[in-house]
Amino acid sequence: MSNLLEVSDLARHYPVKRGVVLQKQVGTVRAVDGVSFAVGRGETLALVGESGCGKSTTARLVMRLIEPSAGTIRFGGQDVTKVGGAALRALRRRVQIVFQDPYASLNPRLTVGEAIAEPMAVHGIGDSASRRAKVEELLRLVGLAPFHAARYPHEFSGGQRQRIGIARALSVEPELVVCDEPVSALDVSIQAQVVNLMKDLQARLGLSYLFIAHDLAVVKHMADRVAVMYLGQIMEISDKRSLFADPRHPYTRALLAAIPHPDPARRGRVTPLGGDVPSPMAVPPGCRFHTRCPFAQERCRQEVPALREIAPGHRAACHFAEALPDPGLDYSGGLTEAAARRLALYDAARRKAAA
Repeated sequence: MSNLLEVSDLARHYPVKRGVVLQKQVGTVRAVDGVSFAVGRGETLALVGESGCGKSTTARLVMRLIEPSAGTIRFGGQDVTKVGGAALRALRRRVQIVFQDPYASLNPRLTVGEAIAEPMAVHGIGDSASRRAKVEELLRLVGLAPFHAARYPHEFSGGQRQRIGIARALSVEPELVVCDEPVSALDVSIQAQVVNLMKDLQARLGLSYLFIAHDLAVVKHMADRVAVMYLGQIMEISDKRSLFADPRHPYTRALLAAIPHPDPARRGRVTPLGGDVPSPMAVPPGCRFHTRCPFAQERCRQEVPALREIAPGHRAACHFAEALPDPGLDYSGGLTEAAARRLALYDAARRKAAA
């Protein structure tokens, strides 16, 4: 599988200044600090972690909605870190985003049809008649009706608005869709519908996804590979089967231990994390996770661990990744039994409707 997106040592630092007239820099917020990953063609890479770890900032850096402080972004083999003007507009057609909040991401003054057609008009795709036909096609594709094009966003539910957001992202036929927590603001039953819709569209259109999430049950259903972020850096990255079956970083284990399980006897011996994520303005020395890690040793407090390969395709930034004790927890199921049944029902209904 060839890589569509390659990110290398990507960073975004924000200066912290004090003073009104004579401003002085008193610190730096390291929102993203040396992140590297790749997304293959037709692949879904999930980026997970606690709130404030830098997931959404990374998504906006990839989209060039904010400028990186350092690092490179290669799309289709081309370095797009410093492109501008017509080249940046061409990139935006190939990379689209679905935002987290479907209530805030749609212009309330535009009809649904106008909102979906607007990206096509910006990029000069077709005439007004062909754009109207494309809008109707996209609405059908995401499970809505053509007559919905004349309505306004406030007339739709949260799940329907997110479908409209997906249709808008697909209107310019992108190769990569950045999904910034696209289901976190939706009801649980609607989450399953939207996730299954995105998987269907990926199979039908050959899309690649950079899927930002904090719900590991959704990630288990959606992703091909998973990258775990903490305090602006990637702690572990692997295919989802290896990561759920044998996590090698203490932070990943703690996140997986927080997944609700209906059987208390199968919760294992991993204690969920306590405390808060340190401030990105005062990053701890050595391993960034050592202030909350139950296995931390003196080396962790002094030496920054490299993100190294511990198995084929499986990398972890931990000095003692190979020596961690067995957590005694069955991660392999990923989804709770109730969630798995719910998703299976939607899969069956979708296949029946397509037959």
